[in-house]
Amino acid sequence: MDRQTAALFDLTGRTALVTGASSGIGAAIAEALDGAGARVLRAGRDRARLGPDGLSADLARGAADLIAQADARTDTVDILVNCAGTNPRPPLADIDDALYREILAVNLDAPFQLGQHYGPRMAARGWGRIINVASTQAHRAFGNSGVYGVAKAGIAGLTRSQSEAWAPSGVTVNSLTPGLVATPMTTAVLDDPERSEYFRRRAHTGTLGAPSDFAAAAVFLAGPGSAFVTGQNLCVDGGLSVT
Repeated sequence: MDRQTAALFDLTGRTALVTGASSGIGAAIAEALDGAGARVLRAGRDRARLGPDGLSADLARGAADLIAQADARTDTVDILVNCAGTNPRPPLADIDDALYREILAVNLDAPFQLGQHYGPRMAARGWGRIINVASTQAHRAFGNSGVYGVAKAGIAGLTRSQSEAWAPSGVTVNSLTPGLVATPMTTAVLDDPERSEYFRRRAHTGTLGAPSDFAAAAVFLAGPGSAFVTGQNLCVDGGLSVT
């Protein structure tokens, strides 16, 4: 790769904040951004898996504490990746108001709050990248994931609104939509052979996804080469969304 091409993906000198970085897709994205040269602040609930420099984040309580921790570490967050999620999967009729609020708090409210804090600061500097992790459930129903789907539909709208607000100032905002990916959050689905085989058949690749599948997409959306890509949703799903 020549230097000009390599520069399109070079994140040297940039600082990234990645939520949900203790496992799954978030961990893979954090590792990829680090490999591309960024300083990565990893945030998550499992501090032991984040390492000594990780940021503890219980986003069900809001994002204020995480923002305070991150701002104590750095004056500048150039790249924000909202990957933290929760999906308890009870039947919709069994979800009470408290659980409804908790699911929205983690999956939708926290990305909004983090965006409200860092987006204007990125815009003031004239450069920034926000990557929101969405879901196929933003567009179609999935058994026992009703409120999660509501939150992810909100993420799709939030991505467009953030792009409209800050793209004129050099801040691109895009979302990544996984298919069925083997992570701790999808264990309940993968433990059902019939359901997991159904998703394998539906994907054009005939396979399920892996967290590592998101590495290159995240580096692209975080880097200089994606300066004219904003307000978009990139499906990393083996063709599942078009079946």
